[in-house]
Amino acid sequence: MSDKKKVVVFDYGFGNVRSAERALAHVGADVEITRDFDRAMNADGLLVPGVGAFSACMQGLREARGDWVVGRRLSGGRPVMGICVGMQILFERGIEHGVETEGLDEWPGTVGPLQAPVVPHMGWNTVQAPQDSELFAGLDADTRYYFVHSYAVHDWSLEVTNAKIRAPKVTWSTHGEPFVAAVENGALWATQFHPEKSGDAGAQLLTNWIGTL
Repeated sequence: MSDKKKVVVFDYGFGNVRSAERALAHVGADVEITRDFDRAMNADGLLVPGVGAFSACMQGLREARGDWVVGRRLSGGRPVMGICVGMQILFERGIEHGVETEGLDEWPGTVGPLQAPVVPHMGWNTVQAPQDSELFAGLDADTRYYFVHSYAVHDWSLEVTNAKIRAPKVTWSTHGEPFVAAVENGALWATQFHPEKSGDAGAQLLTNWIGTL
């Protein structure tokens, strides 16, 4: 019997599922691309990719029952990781071209246009991770990751008043203005950048995630 962690890349029509599959397999996961509800629910980890428009991703995710899968997994403390728009849809809402779309509302906050001289933000950039980050463990502060996006979450914080609940670990980057580059919040982790396109650094980051499953 394999001791590899079973990871499902959720296939809802939006996302680089093949590159995510290759990157996860490269770091030792047993990977499957599927939208099957039971398989997605029973995997050790669920990865939700995403490319394109916030509204289109949300529509595709709901049609594939992905909103149920994410919600049910998190209610049971089962790990979920979102990438790029797969991170953005975890927030309360997205605003694109003046149109507001409801997200999964796992976190409060709004995804809006990047205010920068050049958009989209495309290419390699550094991040500022918390010292106690598990996601970025073993990675230097000057490490660069690959971004492709025109929208992001800005000025975001999640106030925690219950001493028994840990506040999320938020990682930031800057392109024109500061924006959320990653979040670690219990069983729910996410990155705005693409680990599967970030070379050795992305491989280390995925290894860190798999190590928590």
